[in-house]
Amino acid sequence: MGFKQESQKFTSRINTLNFGSGGNEIALGGENIQPLYTFDASYENRPKIGVAISDIGLYMDAPGIKAFYDGAETVVEKAKKASRMPGADFLVISLDSAHPDKGDKSAEDCAALIKEVSDAVDIPLAVEGCKHIGKDTKVLEKVAETTFGKNALIMSAHEENYKAVAAAAGLAYSQSVAAESAVDINLAKQLNVLISQMGVNTDKMVMNLGSAAVGYGFEYIASTIERVKTAALAQGDAMLQMPVITPVWYEAWAVKESIESEEDYPEWGPAEARGINMEVSTAAACLAAGSNAVILCHPDSVKTVSALIDALV
Repeated sequence: MGFKQESQKFTSRINTLNFGSGGNEIALGGENIQPLYTFDASYENRPKIGVAISDIGLYMDAPGIKAFYDGAETVVEKAKKASRMPGADFLVISLDSAHPDKGDKSAEDCAALIKEVSDAVDIPLAVEGCKHIGKDTKVLEKVAETTFGKNALIMSAHEENYKAVAAAAGLAYSQSVAAESAVDINLAKQLNVLISQMGVNTDKMVMNLGSAAVGYGFEYIASTIERVKTAALAQGDAMLQMPVITPVWYEAWAVKESIESEEDYPEWGPAEARGINMEVSTAAACLAAGSNAVILCHPDSVKTVSALIDALV
C-alpha cells in the first residue's frame, strides 16, 4: 500500500497583522498550517525579515557591516541604507541612547529622531526601547504619538509597562504592538489577554516570545514557539493566534563563537563568518519553529535567510 500524506491544515489560523503605510505595508501571519508545511497549503504571507540598527552606532565592527554602512554617518543615513538592504522587509530601530547609562536621551529627542527616520525610509518601521522599563515607557509613548499615521510596530510592551505602551500605541495612535515575554507560553498568553482587555484589537498585536542563539538554551525558544503555534492552530486558542516575531541578531552576535578573535581561536576561523553562521542558523531554526518574522543585522545573513525563505515558501 502506498503512503498517503495526511493534510495538516487547520480550521483555525494565525491572525494577519498589517503594518507600514503609504503603499509600503507588509503582512505577518495568516497561515493555517504547521510552519513551512507548504505541501499542505500555500503560505498566505511569507515570513518576513527585519533589519536592526541602533541609534548609538553599529552593533559590532564586523568588516561586512562596516563596509555596508560606509559613508553613513547619521542614524538617518544608516536607516536609509538598511532599508535598501537586499532581502529586508522592514526596519527596526533600537533606541539604546535612551538608557540612563548610554546617554539618557529624552523621550522627546528619541521621538524626533524616529519621526525623521520614518519620513526618510520607504519600508515599514518597528521601534524598540533601550531595555530599561521605566525609560522605555516614556520613550515609546512619545514615539507612538510622533509616528501617528505611519502604522509602525511599537515593540517592548512588557508585563511591567504594557498599560502605558499598549494604550499609547494600540489605542491612542493606532499603531501595532509587540507583546514581549520571557520564553513562557503562559506569560505570553497572559500578556496578550491583558492587552486585549484594554481594547487593543488582537489583529494589531504580535508576540515577541524571546530569543537565544542556537546551542545556548535555544531548545526553550523553539519549544515555546511550537507550543504557541500548536495551541493557536490545533486548539483554536484566540489569545495565542498573534504572529510571532523573533529578534535574532542580539543573542546570535553576543555568544563566544561570534565574538572571540581568530587570533585566540585560529581553529575556529574568521570571527565574522562565525557570527553570520550563528545568525543564519538561529534564524532558520526560528522559522522552522514557527516565527513569522526574524530580525537580523548582517547583510550576508539577511541575504541568506531571504534566499532560504524564497526556496521554502
